[in-house]
Amino acid sequence: MKFTILVLLSALIVCATPHAVALDRAAVEKLALGDGEERLEAIAALITEGDARAVEVLDALASGDLQVAGKRVLIVKGGSAVDAVTGEKLAALPAEREDVVANNRLRNAAQGAVATLQLVSPDRAQRFAAAKALSASADASALPLVKKALEKEGDTDIRALLAQIAATLELKAGDAKTRLSAVRTLGTSGGGNAKPLLLSVLEDETDPDVKLEAKHSLKQIDKRLAWGQRAGLLFAGVSLGSILLLAALGLAITYGLMGVINMAHGELIMIGAYATFVVQNLFKAHMPSVFDWYLLCAVPVAFAVAALVGMVLERTVIRWLYGRPLETLLATWGISLVLIQAVRTIFGAQNVQVENPAFMSGGIEIMSGVVLPWSRIVIVSFAGAVLAGVWLLLTRTRLGLFIRGVTQNRGMASCVGVPTARVDTLAFGLGSGIAGLAGCALSQIGNVGPDLGQSYIVDSFMVVVLGGVGQLAGTVYAALGLGFANKLLESWAGAVLAKIAVLVFIIVFIQKRPQGMFALKGRSVET
Repeated sequence: MKFTILVLLSALIVCATPHAVALDRAAVEKLALGDGEERLEAIAALITEGDARAVEVLDALASGDLQVAGKRVLIVKGGSAVDAVTGEKLAALPAEREDVVANNRLRNAAQGAVATLQLVSPDRAQRFAAAKALSASADASALPLVKKALEKEGDTDIRALLAQIAATLELKAGDAKTRLSAVRTLGTSGGGNAKPLLLSVLEDETDPDVKLEAKHSLKQIDKRLAWGQRAGLLFAGVSLGSILLLAALGLAITYGLMGVINMAHGELIMIGAYATFVVQNLFKAHMPSVFDWYLLCAVPVAFAVAALVGMVLERTVIRWLYGRPLETLLATWGISLVLIQAVRTIFGAQNVQVENPAFMSGGIEIMSGVVLPWSRIVIVSFAGAVLAGVWLLLTRTRLGLFIRGVTQNRGMASCVGVPTARVDTLAFGLGSGIAGLAGCALSQIGNVGPDLGQSYIVDSFMVVVLGGVGQLAGTVYAALGLGFANKLLESWAGAVLAKIAVLVFIIVFIQKRPQGMFALKGRSVET
């Protein structure tokens, strides 16, 4: 009975020891004791074996932790040693040991092999990073492991990368049939980085079938890249249009309601950006654990601060200048200079840094070569939410009814009891608050400085005038239209000529249609 128990315990110990997953002893010994070429062959053999434990051995080689005691190869770290082949931990360090010296070539090969072996890692992020690294520079020795990983891989994105890597390697080393299959794979799944490979096939290939398939694959890739460029251009237009919409939406309300040419509108955008900067610093100093959520607090703060500044300006300066556009323009221009200098005095003349939360970092790759930044995606969504909120306020609330009434016929609205002076203040505050929201959004994609608003004031007026004064729908169409036009012309003629072309178009358009795309309706228009 005791003998049986001892046998069972011995079997369990044997199964549990690292000997059950030992690496190829000959390859490990050759890695430590062989000459230059043999050691490189040993690295290739370890890659082919595809054992995750080989990563530890190759890491030790690259970092100088690999030693030999006779023919036994050890990984020595601190005062402990592990057998490189079996993974068995030694009770004591051998007295006589020698360091395994690796030159730069061998060290680089080991580091590349580690990246390759991460293809079999259980961690999805490591496998994806390894596949991305190999797609840029893969060695022919990695082909067996790439194929092995491709068979086991269940993630669609990683499988596509592995298929492309395998095709690239087969293109260099296979027979005509293998090369033909590799060319087809590159044509169906390869991105822009597969194009130079296929071009080299056209130059060097002797087999006519492979050459013909390479031409077909190149056409497929060019077609996909063209669609990718269109998708990127479309998103860039939507992104710029959403920014112009945020910048111009507040101006559309104030200019449409009161006819005030507010040259300080850009500085209200700047105030919203600096309010975001202040909230960020408060979170960083007092609540660093929830820093990524500071934007949720910065949005209402930016709106409130800009709205308050706007209402103060309306009460103290603008109210006394209604019906005098030239004086209003000069006064608001003077106010803009005062606000710029005030910000310079408080925060300094240099740009300040506003950090993106973690969820706005990086981007999403929708197709080869087309990456949509999360910051832009969030801003497009934010612009849509602000637009929906303004529409609901103007069409579903009492304040919105008053604003629309005063916009269409101020005299009649006053006769039926609408407090037009209070509506003016609230409407100006609403428009200023939306400008603050625009500043909050702009702080996530660009520099925040005293001159921030100067970059958007002209574009804001162009959007409002082109869309039609006082027309929310016109502002939306004009902002998106100008965004698309700018990005489309930039891709053809550059940023400067695109800006000039858009400005000339708006001047000609306003000459032909002074009321903009959408004319204001109401009795006040006829009078």
